[in-house]
Amino acid sequence: MPGFELFGDKEKRQVQDVLDSGVLMRYGFDGMRNGHWKAKELEAVLSERMKTKHTHLVSSGTAALTVALASAGIGAGDEVIMPSFTFVASFESILALGAVPILVDVDDTLTLDPKAVVAAITGKTKVVMPVHMCGSMANLDALQSICTKHSLLLLEDACQAIGGSYRGKPLGSIGDLGCFSFDYVKTITCGEGGAVITNNKTFYENAHKYSDHGHDHMGNDRGAEAHPFLGYNFRISELNAAVGLAQIGRLDEFISIQKRNYTILRDALSQIPEIVFRRVPEGGEENYSFLNFFLPSEEVARNAQKALGEAGVDGCFYWFDNNWHYYRKWEHLTAAKSLGKLPQEVVDSLQDESKFDFSASDHWVGRNISCLIKLGWTEEEVQVRAKKMVDTIQRII
Repeated sequence: MPGFELFGDKEKRQVQDVLDSGVLMRYGFDGMRNGHWKAKELEAVLSERMKTKHTHLVSSGTAALTVALASAGIGAGDEVIMPSFTFVASFESILALGAVPILVDVDDTLTLDPKAVVAAITGKTKVVMPVHMCGSMANLDALQSICTKHSLLLLEDACQAIGGSYRGKPLGSIGDLGCFSFDYVKTITCGEGGAVITNNKTFYENAHKYSDHGHDHMGNDRGAEAHPFLGYNFRISELNAAVGLAQIGRLDEFISIQKRNYTILRDALSQIPEIVFRRVPEGGEENYSFLNFFLPSEEVARNAQKALGEAGVDGCFYWFDNNWHYYRKWEHLTAAKSLGKLPQEVVDSLQDESKFDFSASDHWVGRNISCLIKLGWTEEEVQVRAKKMVDTIQRII
């Protein structure tokens, strides 16, 4: 991770096909494009790879989450349960529809704690959104059981976890809907892009229409298409899809490299008895894009992350202090800072920051260091990195 590290001739050829046709838009201009439909091709490949009936590409992972929620009819005042540790796009997508994000604790998987989910369910709850952060998954058996019992939708945010699996099924394919991001720093990239996958035909039909101004995509005359409902523009371009089409064909290659590098680092760090590794739910396999481990205390973790940087070991993140990924720095959410007025349903239902008790999340995230696994490292470079990490952390402990 990320896939741009290994850009090469395959990506260039796919992009050149689009430039040669002169058609950069995914819809229309049938006579000009010489049979090139990169978005459609990538959707077909993703459906096969993810073992789902339907895939629809959009402009980003954030767009994918927004479109997925909209396709299931989520709107004003509906509550969506999400984790306190994620990327800001999770709550942005919810708020974009006038729905209400309900933050709950994570556990030692660094993903949704099922017990916290149960405690957060109200009469307004419509969706449970686990986020498979840093390449590993939530306890999807437990969350599916909760959703079935309470008649809720399960929406998997697998934006950081493509290539991972749970009980033999690709992450993203297990819930009612799944979402991926293909932005510039993901395991496979389109530069910018995302995807919604589902086995529900109604959700798929809604998704492809909603993301293109409500066009029904019936017939071959775009100007004559009907608009069964309101929509917006979340379209992906053919150029972005072309890059992704080359990259998806390399996913197994990328996962194999990540697993090799991850394993070298984990084996080395296993020598340190004070280190406890993130729990992967039984039956799950990460995509090996990050190595996550816990140190004995918040102070030790913070000092270790600083020391690793000073030792030249880049890419080791301390999410507890991060502006983008942990609730403690989401003051724009908690203070409801918006350019315009928020819907009253949102204002009335947003959680009160003064009553937050995410001490369970703090216990895990505060002691966590998360190390990016790069594709471009040689095996020798990873061995050197592993030794530096062990030496540095042992000095701190």
